[in-house]
Amino acid sequence: MQRRHLISTGLAGATLLASTSAAAQSGPTYNWKMATGWAGGPLMDIGAKAFTERMDLLSGGRFKIQTFPGGGLGNALKVPETVKNGLAECGHTWIGYDWGKDTATVLFGGYAGSFDAERMLHWLYEAGGAELQRQFREDTEGVISMPLFIRTAEVFLHSRKMVKTLDDLKGLKLRTAGAWLEMSKELGAAPVTTAGGDVFPMLERGALDAVEWGTLWENVAPGFYKVAKHLSYPGVHQPCAPFELVVNKDVWAKMPASDRKLVEVVAKLVTFESWARIGVEDVKAFDFYKKQGVIMTELDDEVQFAARKIGRNWADKQARESKSKWFARVHKSLTEFDEAWRDADDWRKVKVKRT
Repeated sequence: MQRRHLISTGLAGATLLASTSAAAQSGPTYNWKMATGWAGGPLMDIGAKAFTERMDLLSGGRFKIQTFPGGGLGNALKVPETVKNGLAECGHTWIGYDWGKDTATVLFGGYAGSFDAERMLHWLYEAGGAELQRQFREDTEGVISMPLFIRTAEVFLHSRKMVKTLDDLKGLKLRTAGAWLEMSKELGAAPVTTAGGDVFPMLERGALDAVEWGTLWENVAPGFYKVAKHLSYPGVHQPCAPFELVVNKDVWAKMPASDRKLVEVVAKLVTFESWARIGVEDVKAFDFYKKQGVIMTELDDEVQFAARKIGRNWADKQARESKSKWFARVHKSLTEFDEAWRDADDWRKVKVKRT
């Protein structure tokens, strides 16, 4: 009932009203394929599939979009390439997977120096972040891009042994992705990346010591806790993680302006819904892990400070030295926004003493 209620309030209510107009209920029909990087879980269910369901509903049935699990239409880590080549009309992915091609992707996907999810949402939708992302992807990949889904701070690690201190990270065989592949080496870890479907079996047989993936709730579905009885938090390596919808550029160009706008608004709706849903479910997941006998460990402050410092230093260096023509531009936008919000916690949050 809570999820349905979201659709009738605020932005969702405005979207629903717009979608029930004659313009939204009439026009071209669409039968799209959506490539994803996900085998299942919340990224698929309240990200990719939620988007397809709402597009069907709010278009009056004109948009039919079939989702395919990671690898079903192409490489799970190369969804934009699959979409650009026309194997799928659209796709759902994490932009940070492409950090090896252009480091600016990390700024849109989140990294150790990122904002939290609240600040990131404000930057994306009210301070030009989503527009920069659209321009960047069209220029570098030849696809249309926009935010779709955002998570709160991730779990730092599910691991086969306790990870609490800097010493615990030395030589740790860690599955990760994005810029943290490079940054975690400075903490002494031995990182690798792999598609989601390969993580559990590698962790189970000891080919990996630890994995970082998603939030508390998102990590229930893949079952890491069944073979790795230690969980470390908070996810200072990934304070937030916006995901993206990519659409084939030729397909987009042929759509009426009203249908393009509908796609944008529904993607925004699902992004806010996913943020709210994950926040609620993470609370439940924390207790779930305890009941499963998982040993919950808060990282030492030293680890948290070191990780954030590494992230900020990395981004500053990239802004000066990166070959990407986009990095410095996006970094400047983020830095200026961060500075404007520097004192926000003082005047926006009320301190509460627990009794």
